[in-house]
Amino acid sequence: MINVVAENINIMSKYTGSAMREKDPKPIQEWAEKLTEKNANLLDLNLGPARKGGPEMMQWLVKTIQEVTDLPLFLDTTNNEAMEAGLQVYVNKSGPAVINSIMATPERMALQLPLVNKYDCEMVGLMWGPDGIPRDENERAILLDSMVTQASEQGIPLEKIWFDPIVVPVSSQQQELQGCTTFMQWLPDLAPGAKSTCGLSNVSNGSPDELRDILNQVYLIMLKKCGITSAILDGFDEEIVNIAHDKVPELEDIVGRVMDGEDVDTSGMGKKEADYVKTAKMLLGQSLYSHSWLDL
Repeated sequence: MINVVAENINIMSKYTGSAMREKDPKPIQEWAEKLTEKNANLLDLNLGPARKGGPEMMQWLVKTIQEVTDLPLFLDTTNNEAMEAGLQVYVNKSGPAVINSIMATPERMALQLPLVNKYDCEMVGLMWGPDGIPRDENERAILLDSMVTQASEQGIPLEKIWFDPIVVPVSSQQQELQGCTTFMQWLPDLAPGAKSTCGLSNVSNGSPDELRDILNQVYLIMLKKCGITSAILDGFDEEIVNIAHDKVPELEDIVGRVMDGEDVDTSGMGKKEADYVKTAKMLLGQSLYSHSWLDL
């Protein structure tokens, strides 16, 4: 089982975004309560850049959410003032707040790493370096080493870091996608005791809507097999939450067999199981991505 970090409370959402801007607590609290009931383990509060009134909005949002749920919160914004404002009012009820995220660039690490000890919180270490998104597992490992060194110098233990390898869209970066899963397999040796997470739906960005669910589902199974400990995903999507919480072992077994190199025979399978096999093979780079990969 991995932790579900529900992504639904988001400034870009039509439902919660307008409520944030208008400081209307009811829709946000309703969603927070429903996500808690749907077995989310943490909630991601995404304010984006929050250029206008970011600190005030983040403080209001944290207080509003914590009135109705005890779940730990990911504070998700690129506005450092808004981030610190949220940390100032956060109450640790069942776990520390998590800064989402700190990039592996000298400037962002210098600015934000001190917040981890100042507020006794945790952090997402985003494998985004001075040159942007890393191309493969080796570049990710180099960025991780840089971040671990900087964090260690400030007394931040690995147990407080959730590494995010940055999932890329299979529709445009199929080969680069392998670097993410390989990096996850390396992580226990690179950073013993660290946690991990990712923005799962990135893998299906650019794909037709009707194909996004199966991409997200199969890739989550693959990441689980590679050792990821959480994922940021749609907390209202019962099927993806069930995968995260180990409730579809038969599908995980099928994908695992493909990952282990077995030539899985789909002739006696139902359509869903066969589609999982085709999708796993494509995500592993054994077949080329196209919008019609399931029809081949």
